[in-house]
Amino acid sequence: MRMKVLSRLQRYGLAIISCGIALAVAWPIDAPSSCFLLAVTVSSLFGGLGPGLLSVALSAFVFEHFFLWRTFAPARESATLLRFAVFLIATFLITVLMEIKRRVEESGVRSQEALRMAQSDLAHVNRVTTMGELTASLSHEVNQPIAAAVTDANTCLRWLTRDQPDLEEAREAASRMVKDATRAAEIVSRIRLIFKKGSPQRELVDVNEVIKEMTVLLRNEAQRYSIAVGMKLSPGLPDIMGDRVQLQQVLMNLIMNAIDSMKTVDGTRELIIQSQPSENEQVMVSVIDTGIGLPKHQADQIFNAFFTTKVHGTGMGLRISRSIVESYGGRLWAADNTPRGASFHLTLPSKAEVHE
Repeated sequence: MRMKVLSRLQRYGLAIISCGIALAVAWPIDAPSSCFLLAVTVSSLFGGLGPGLLSVALSAFVFEHFFLWRTFAPARESATLLRFAVFLIATFLITVLMEIKRRVEESGVRSQEALRMAQSDLAHVNRVTTMGELTASLSHEVNQPIAAAVTDANTCLRWLTRDQPDLEEAREAASRMVKDATRAAEIVSRIRLIFKKGSPQRELVDVNEVIKEMTVLLRNEAQRYSIAVGMKLSPGLPDIMGDRVQLQQVLMNLIMNAIDSMKTVDGTRELIIQSQPSENEQVMVSVIDTGIGLPKHQADQIFNAFFTTKVHGTGMGLRISRSIVESYGGRLWAADNTPRGASFHLTLPSKAEVHE
């Protein structure tokens, strides 16, 4: 806000200076009303109520002392006093209106900030809820490399404790152990990042990397239901400007919805995640499944808050996802597949478009 930039002393000083300038300008051209009304407006706009009232008092004093009886005929005293009263009322109204405007602006800023915080909290709850549903799959995803590292450690010890230690075999086992431990640490780091609560941070993000990360985290959940997961990622896509965790959340919601839609279907269960360049230097990401498809006669409602076809669904995943995508200047929409399933597509502006 403007007033936060100026200190208290500077704001009151501005009122005094504005009135002084108004006097200097009004004196030779004999136009006090316009000049002092402008001084009051400037003081109220940039200083607030206190400096505004000070400028009203100073303007009234200077107007009455230097201009009122010089400008208007003394013989018409009642008319002169009426003009002075009108001047005072006008300056006071300007000060009050400017104060109301300032408070409305501050209230609007606070409301917007509160809305952003509420949206951030809601998105965090959605992430935590979804990750809670994936506890079994995620624990399996972490346990796999840890178990492999333990096996490699035992293998390494066996090679080293032989009568004739085989250092090469031991070295290879140790190397595999390091890779497995690193993989487990990376998975835990990704999970912690998704659970983390904080303000969105805009940065350059490689969409293909985000797709790969979420595919790794959700791979076991897909395997539980015999769902084949494929990626068709276009190389060389431009980075987009956005928050990595938010983009992970969008993909997590779309992938989990696709998995849920295929849990009970017969026949092929296939999930395809693809990325490709789109028009206007945008990046398009598509999540395509062979599930039950969009709800009949309700397809236009799936992005509404609290609308869900799941027994234990919150109805907020798609609403939050669309809000995130639209906050980046992108789009998120859905369509039915042939012969069955659904496709969710989102477009995101690349850094080139954002910088234009």
